[in-house]
Amino acid sequence: MTMKFGYKLSAEGFGPKELIQQAVRAEQAGFDFVEISDHFHPWLDVQGHSPFAWTVLGAIAARTERIGLATGVTCPTVRYHPAIIAQAAATLAIVSDNRFTLGIGAGERLNEHVVGQGFPSVRGRHERLREALEIIKLLWQGGYQSYEGKHLQLEDARIFDLPDQLPVIAVAAGGKDAAAMAAELGDGLFATEPRADLVESYTGAGGSGPRYAEVPMAWAPTEEAGIQEVLKTTRWALTGWKVMSELPNPVNFDAASQTVREEDVRGQFALGPDAEPYVAAVQKYTEAGFDHIVLQNAGPDPDGFIDFFQKDLHDKLQRL
Repeated sequence: MTMKFGYKLSAEGFGPKELIQQAVRAEQAGFDFVEISDHFHPWLDVQGHSPFAWTVLGAIAARTERIGLATGVTCPTVRYHPAIIAQAAATLAIVSDNRFTLGIGAGERLNEHVVGQGFPSVRGRHERLREALEIIKLLWQGGYQSYEGKHLQLEDARIFDLPDQLPVIAVAAGGKDAAAMAAELGDGLFATEPRADLVESYTGAGGSGPRYAEVPMAWAPTEEAGIQEVLKTTRWALTGWKVMSELPNPVNFDAASQTVREEDVRGQFALGPDAEPYVAAVQKYTEAGFDHIVLQNAGPDPDGFIDFFQKDLHDKLQRL
């Protein structure tokens, strides 16, 4: 298994120019790819940002030469129509010289309710996700295409600029059914937990592509400084997926995450100035079968974290 290590661009925590510069630095530091969240809102008001991910990715493609690019992840069913995402991903694949991976998922109410179409049930989300994947793949075949689904339609549409090499589609899965869908309609798997059962469901259904996973970290000169930054900006991540997928606005996440404690952070995040906790955290994911590991730093100093990866972490992770 060839391991790849990615840097998570937190589009909720930084403005577009800062994210572009972080991606440039990540390439220089030896990361294999960068992954960006595709949000309309931040999780918490204190984060203060949420630029348009596709503009940021295009600028990164122009400013870098080697590093891979990925969305982590885009919901192609409510705020976007899948035809728009099929076009956007095809264009980005061309301008990045085939460095782009399209991460796709069922979405969160936080970002999708803004267009006034509501947010479907869990079953409805997955029905729509299946239809969206079918539409994207249909358009990528070339020519004029139409599609009549239960939820989504496509009328006589054609993408004129298609890359020679189509992007990998990595489908986000929190359960076995979605992991099987990733094998059936996608080219890769995307997850946020070190769950071997998701990988097994994906490979058991015939999936053989890359397996992406995000690992929560909070690098800081002291463990306590990392914990405090998580409590300030990233405590939403400890509320659980049923909360994270359903709440509509940052103020709701602020209220829902008030009870998160220091010990909760210690239980989920790799912390402190030393490499060992970070290597141990990544190892849980590699042992579960993931091979594209996204380092998701919630610490207060992104430049310091990138330096830490380059000087102290990169070589140790390569030995896993």
